[in-house]
Amino acid sequence: MIELIQIPYSPYCIVQRRILEYANQKFKITNIPTGDRSLVWKLTKERYYAVPVIRDGAQVIFETDNESQVIAKYLDDKLGLGLFPAALEGVQSLIWRCIENEIEDIGFRMNDIYWKENVPGDQQLIFLRHKERKFGRGCIDQWRAEKKGLLAELARRLLPFDEMLISGPFLLGDRPHFVDFDLAGILGNFLYSGHYRLPAAHRRLGRWYGRMETIKISTREKLRS
Repeated sequence: MIELIQIPYSPYCIVQRRILEYANQKFKITNIPTGDRSLVWKLTKERYYAVPVIRDGAQVIFETDNESQVIAKYLDDKLGLGLFPAALEGVQSLIWRCIENEIEDIGFRMNDIYWKENVPGDQQLIFLRHKERKFGRGCIDQWRAEKKGLLAELARRLLPFDEMLISGPFLLGDRPHFVDFDLAGILGNFLYSGHYRLPAAHRRLGRWYGRMETIKISTREKLRS
């Protein structure tokens, strides 16, 4: 059975979790503490410490750099999902880079405002230290103070994705591809705290997100992939 090693609110973990759910695949979830990556370090033979990681029997799959999609492509190939068709390779690469930079950059900050609701008490010191070492002392208070402007900027950055849905139910046509799961995972992190909704003006995006929450692939679609 495939095992997903994750931190539940991590945007990139949500991406892989939703791909597995879409595949109608039975899988195991192992949650690790925010500040303890020892399991990942051990599984990857001291080559990696981030999440997510997939364990599939004797195989351990993890990303090779910030520009890779090793895990998603492994799941796509193993489960026959057709998320990376050759005809869309370049287009998807451009889109997911935008998603993982322009959208994730604001989404994680907004979720981190409510970090005490997501992070268990015994992990909070490590979490805060990590954030402030990376983004500067008082960074979360700063994001809280800038919340209104950041939400407005997020809505602006999401507009092209709403426009992509004018002609079809998914970003690149009549079926979901990797970029759909990527955007859904990044937005899943933004929405994780329960304190936000998607911008009301982006109605198509709201309907699309609802579809991405529940869609599952059929056996016939797998055969066509």
